[in-house]
Amino acid sequence: MTTAAASPLLTAPIGPALTRLSLPAILAMFIQTIMSAAEAWFLGRVGPVALAGAALVFPMLMLVGMLANGALGGAVAGATARALGAGDIAKAEAVLRQAILLSVCGAVVSAVVFLGFGRPIFAALGGHGPVLAAALDYTAVLFAGSGLIWAAGLLSSVVRGCGRMAFSAKVIGLVTAVHVPLAGLFILGAGPIPAMGMTGAALAQLCAYGAGTAWLLADLAWGNGPVKLRLGPGGGMKEILGSGIVGLISPLLSVGAILMLTALAGRLGPVALAGYGIGARLEFMMIPIIFGIGSAMIAMVGANVGAGQHARAVNIAWRGTLAASLLVGGIGAVLAIFPDLWATLFTDEPAIVEATRAYLRVVGPFYWLFGLGLASFFASFALKTVIWPVLGGVLRLAIIAAGGLWLTQGDMTLNGLFWVIAVAMACYGGFTATALWLGPWRPQATSIGATS
Repeated sequence: MTTAAASPLLTAPIGPALTRLSLPAILAMFIQTIMSAAEAWFLGRVGPVALAGAALVFPMLMLVGMLANGALGGAVAGATARALGAGDIAKAEAVLRQAILLSVCGAVVSAVVFLGFGRPIFAALGGHGPVLAAALDYTAVLFAGSGLIWAAGLLSSVVRGCGRMAFSAKVIGLVTAVHVPLAGLFILGAGPIPAMGMTGAALAQLCAYGAGTAWLLADLAWGNGPVKLRLGPGGGMKEILGSGIVGLISPLLSVGAILMLTALAGRLGPVALAGYGIGARLEFMMIPIIFGIGSAMIAMVGANVGAGQHARAVNIAWRGTLAASLLVGGIGAVLAIFPDLWATLFTDEPAIVEATRAYLRVVGPFYWLFGLGLASFFASFALKTVIWPVLGGVLRLAIIAAGGLWLTQGDMTLNGLFWVIAVAMACYGGFTATALWLGPWRPQATSIGATS
């Protein structure tokens, strides 16, 4: 990206510019939620055991997605945006090369952890018998090919760092368009294709992300974007890892919280676990929606940081964070009032539906605080203030751990568990926003050196 190409990010009115960049990303994220919903729907036709097995694996899949798109991906996008804001295309292309290296490393680590230790991990989460077997069938295929998920996430991060939200949205659209029909075909079977259940669910995921990765590589090699895929010297890894390593903690904390809650729900039986899993999917689906606005913030904030316009960068960060909070809070409020809009999408088992309703009624009203904390996490990659959302995540996990311990000492109920989730969510968003407002994101801040 030349300085001229970056100028709209540096000079355009913040509200319209942020909206223009956010809308395609939000639309794409809404489209991507269809992937998870479709898979759950098809697995629901297989039965409660398949849904419960998917509930065990789902946090692991989302962890990889959050690392590739959010933690390391956010650091890659932020580094790309800052380089282009400063007019340094060579540095941005070095970041692209490092992103490819990181995708290979991420794939290797994922395979070692989940293929080597999947059984004890899922057993610790409450998976036993047929449920554990279903989770392992899914894992064996999914994490053998997780390099495709890593590559799609990190390459898309470079594209988003360039401000090319519309193209990133098209890639997500392709991934979803490939996944949904294949998920139905591979899970349930049709004609000469046998029903493969959990194995088919994982295979559909890999085919979809493989298509997205191929398109991204072709565009970066031969397309018209500002950053090109070509041989050259390394560089930029220290900058990526500076924010990325700290950022890695946040999704690990988030998934750690989900795993802890999954284990607690598993103590109440497969029906409670399946109901909680359907409810928790909504929380995970808020992440892509927040990410849609967050990716726009990274591009705009990073470009302004690179150009030295620090006060404007902080202003953009606050506006985008509040917008994401209101959007997510609105969805949570609607589903708290009308829980069957979500609960009955995945199953018609009355007990599972009722458990999902309970989750939405208790936790839904607190989603705006979850959005407040998570949106600030994405903007922090460009402002180099990731430590504060991470500390908010630590607080959230600590509250869940303490609440879970308290519940297990008495007569634990699913409703009590949901209130622990709600309180932890409220503290996460409240702490993060307050810490940033009083410290590094002070409205009067005029330099990153003074605010980081």
